[in-house]
Amino acid sequence: MRCPSCSHTESKVVDSRSNDDGTSIRRRRECLECGTRFTTYERLGENPMIVIKSDGSSEAYSRDKLFRGILVACAKRPVSPDAISSIIDDIEAEIRRHPKCEIGSKELGDMVVERLGQLDVVAYVRFASVYKDFQDIEEFLGALHALQKSTQE
Repeated sequence: MRCPSCSHTESKVVDSRSNDDGTSIRRRRECLECGTRFTTYERLGENPMIVIKSDGSSEAYSRDKLFRGILVACAKRPVSPDAISSIIDDIEAEIRRHPKCEIGSKELGDMVVERLGQLDVVAYVRFASVYKDFQDIEEFLGALHALQKSTQE
């Protein structure tokens, strides 16, 4: 592992933890050259997941792309990066249970919206407004009413 500060290749592991479902290991490392601490993740290398887009094209699933999209929705909200990673871990585990490891972009977006609705209402609305491409206030209000009904149940 290269140190993100000085690019030195020698580091020591300070702490290791596996996530709740045992699919990855989080390691805290310390650079032996400059002393900077950084985090690495180890995940099992598996068949790549494919996202089928609404126009029929496909692209390789990108955890970073999904993380960035959720992070933007959670900007200035009390949602930790660990909570976002947990959402993504849960989604990835669900996708991997499918035999083909393929998912439609709409289904992926629905999975994110469902989990964000349980985590933070404002982040849910932000993500849903972009993902569902609201064209007018009625569509926006409809999503808010649906969220309100689901939280009251």
